[in-house]
Amino acid sequence: MNHITMEVFNEALKKLVQTLQNQEMKNIKEASKLCYESMKDDGVVHIFGSGHSVGFGMECTGRAGSLVPFHMIETSDFVTKGLYSLAEFKDPDNIFERRPNIADKLYDLYDIRPQDVFIIISNSGINGLVIDLALTAKAKGHKIIVITSMQHTLAEPSRHPSKKKLYELGDVVIDNCGPRGDALLETGNIEKICSVSSITGIYIAQSLTVEISRMFKESGIELPLLYSHEVENHLEHNQELLAKYKGRINA
Repeated sequence: MNHITMEVFNEALKKLVQTLQNQEMKNIKEASKLCYESMKDDGVVHIFGSGHSVGFGMECTGRAGSLVPFHMIETSDFVTKGLYSLAEFKDPDNIFERRPNIADKLYDLYDIRPQDVFIIISNSGINGLVIDLALTAKAKGHKIIVITSMQHTLAEPSRHPSKKKLYELGDVVIDNCGPRGDALLETGNIEKICSVSSITGIYIAQSLTVEISRMFKESGIELPLLYSHEVENHLEHNQELLAKYKGRINA
């Protein structure tokens, strides 16, 4: 039997998204409430993911229909802001996302305020940098939303000196419901294909945007939303909103 077909992938993906809907909607709503409470008090939601999880922040920021008070933290900021050389950052013998005890330096790069919230994404939830940032943010009193694969993280040992895993540090934990190793489809041999955490991440990201926006609407507060640049009279709105958060977001 050939397991590698578009039809098999489509069915497996639909089943996965349905599982996510059924299982994680309560957690997505709780996470949205934390974000809304922060944003309505002029807070910023800082999003950090290493490896492929960086896509979650890209999904939430800098595009028409995105909420402006989302800030994407990037590991490359270690280099662009002069904390590490490119050679140190790219060192294959000391993989950057696995390093502990450096996230406090990352935290200090930004204008982070008491009402701010963190979303930290890691499919495995076992690497040094994401756990370190969660520990740093928690010590500073911030609420933390974790997005991870519970199936994966429960099957692997932590790489952090504390032996903690990312999900243990979350005020709200959203399981992306993906399989251990991320790849979804069996091939009939040892290998699997079609890593899906990016797809479920996009679904969670846009679900958060919908739910946060609903709360703003129901509260009668203007949505801090980026309008399409294609419409001329939207430019002034966008400029004013971005100016409000200048120095606190990627803008």
